[in-house]
Amino acid sequence: MESFFSRLKVESVYADQPTTKQEAYSLAFEYIELLYNRVRRHTEIGYKSPADYEQEYHEKCA
Repeated sequence: MESFFSRLKVESVYADQPTTKQEAYSLAFEYIELLYNRVRRHTEIGYKSPADYEQEYHEKCA
């Protein structure tokens, strides 16, 4: 979790510097849903993004 929050801060919060709580929530949501879950590769699932891993899982089950 420390690594995740570190990357969130560096790649999103510090880069955009939100001024309101709503902006901070939006930045966090966009980072998690649009970058972290769809693009960023994870070592535990074979260097795939969670979206790619989930898609492969559903294809295997079909």
